[in-house]
Amino acid sequence: MNSISVPSTSVRQRAQVLASLSEGIEMLTPEVRKAASYVLANPNDVSVSSIREIAEAADVKPNTLVRMAQSIGFGGYEDFREPFREEVKRGVTHFPDRAEWLQSLGQRGQLGEHYRSMVSAAISNIEDTFAAIDSKDLQAAARAVVASRNTYTLGVGVNHSNAQNFAYLAGTGMKQVTAIPRSGSTASDDLAWADKRDVLIAITCKPYRQEVVEAVHIARDQGVKVIGISDSLASPIIRGSEFGFVVAVDTPKFFPSSVSTIALLETLLSFVVGVGKPKVVERVRTFHDRRHKLGLYSEDA
Repeated sequence: MNSISVPSTSVRQRAQVLASLSEGIEMLTPEVRKAASYVLANPNDVSVSSIREIAEAADVKPNTLVRMAQSIGFGGYEDFREPFREEVKRGVTHFPDRAEWLQSLGQRGQLGEHYRSMVSAAISNIEDTFAAIDSKDLQAAARAVVASRNTYTLGVGVNHSNAQNFAYLAGTGMKQVTAIPRSGSTASDDLAWADKRDVLIAITCKPYRQEVVEAVHIARDQGVKVIGISDSLASPIIRGSEFGFVVAVDTPKFFPSSVSTIALLETLLSFVVGVGKPKVVERVRTFHDRRHKLGLYSEDA
């Protein structure tokens, strides 16, 4: 996975620490790996929780966290924790709790406050997502798509439509982008003949969908370049992928937000068009001109 660099000093340091931890996680002992996986999945906790609280949550001993910090060059856990101190913790509750809270807002006539919090969360998710992504990494991923023989987009559940939309929009100017699983098939079957000439854009967030994780493993074994989009550096579709992008998905409602995922996919696609050959832009223009000629657009003002 490419290195991460971001504008803000504190955010950049935190992102670099997490990237180092993610890249070396397979080399750690099982207990230290357990601690690292917890930190990667819950980075906001590091700034506000004590070493004992983190150890208890990760089900490891405090000294394990010290060894984790030392594994990536820190003298101890407090040194490791320093880049996280300026980050603001955003609480995460279980889905049913959020649903109950949402219902109680309606009963108390507080949906106006809920509206405010939803807007704030959406904006924060986009800001947090793009603050931790280097545009050079997006450009490299876009070049891989442009150079591919076939690019497959994979998402199930809420991410099915996101994967479909990317393929649909890309299809206005490119011929090699396909959303999977196709009707009546499975993602694994759709990748049967994929190889190093191809790219897989895979999307899943906690709880990670097994069919997406399995398809990513199969793609890697066949030499396919993987662009993983998920909610944590600890995600199984980001670890080991050529390109990994973390999206912020927290919201006050009871299901994860797709706002930052959609924004990232739209940005990636704009990069694909930007680094593509001039004929891609010409195809997009021809595609829409054809639609106008066929009367597929309403000409009413």
